[in-house]
Amino acid sequence: MTAPTLDRHRQSTQVEEAARIKPKRRITGPGLLHAWTWLIIAWLILPIIVMIAFGFNDTPGRYNQTWVGFTFKWYGRLFEYSDLTGALITSILIAIVASLLSGALGTGIGYALGRYRFRGSGSLNLIMFATMSSPELIMGASLLSLFVSAGAGLGPVTITIAHVMFSISFVAVVVRARVMTLDRSIEEAAADLGASPWTTFWKVTFPIILPAVFSGVLLAFALSIDDFIVTAFTAGTTKTFPLWIWGATRVGIPPQVNVMGTLIFAVGVFFALLANIRSSSKGKRD
Repeated sequence: MTAPTLDRHRQSTQVEEAARIKPKRRITGPGLLHAWTWLIIAWLILPIIVMIAFGFNDTPGRYNQTWVGFTFKWYGRLFEYSDLTGALITSILIAIVASLLSGALGTGIGYALGRYRFRGSGSLNLIMFATMSSPELIMGASLLSLFVSAGAGLGPVTITIAHVMFSISFVAVVVRARVMTLDRSIEEAAADLGASPWTTFWKVTFPIILPAVFSGVLLAFALSIDDFIVTAFTAGTTKTFPLWIWGATRVGIPPQVNVMGTLIFAVGVFFALLANIRSSSKGKRD
C-alpha cells in the first residue's frame, strides 16, 4: 500500500472513530439558568411543603416531628388549644391594623417622594432605606427603650406601633416606584377639564396607583403577622402567633400550628393569584 493510500486510510479511520464517540451534552445558556432557577425555587419552597405535609400527620401527641400516618382530623380540631387560637387572633388583628395604618401613611410618603422634590426628601429617603436595612434586633431594642422611657405599658398597642414603624418604609417604596412611572399628562388632562387637585387625585391618580398600594398593604400584613424579634421586645405579656410557637417548642408543637400556617399561606397565595389575574386581565384590555 502506497504512502498516499495509507494516509487516506488512516484519516478515514480517525473520522469513523470520531463519529462513534458521542459528545457529552452539557447544559449551558438558558437551560442552565432555568435549571438553577428551579433548584432555588425548590429549596425555598421545601420548608413550606414540609409544614403543609405535617399538618396531615396522624401523630399521637404534641411532638409532631416524625411521620406516622395521613389524617384530616387536625383540621376539624383546629381550635382545640384556646391559647393558640387567641394568639392567632391577636396576630391577625394586629396585622390588619398595622397594615392599614402603614398603607395610609406609606402611600402619602411614597406619593410625595415620587411626585415632588422638596427640602429634606433626600434625608427622608435615607431614613426609609435605613429602616428597611437595619437589623430587627436594633429596632426592637430601640423601640423598647422608647416605650419604657415614655412609661407606656407593653401590649397589643405597642406591638402595633412597632409594626407600623418598620412597615411604612416598604409601602412607601412600592408606591413611590409606581408614582415615578405615572404619566402626568393624565392628571393635567383632568385639571384642564375642571377637576380640582383633590378630585384629580381620588378619581384619576389613586385608581392608577391602587395596585401598588394594595401590594404594599399585603406586604405590610405579611411582615406583621410573622414578625418575631421586634414583637418579642414590645409585647410584654401579650402572646402572638410566632411568640406562642416559640414558647411551645419546649413542650412540643401540636399539628394545629401546621394547619394554621397552611391556611395563612393559602390566603397569601390566593391574594397573590388574584392580583396576578387582575393585572393580566387589565393588560389584555389595554
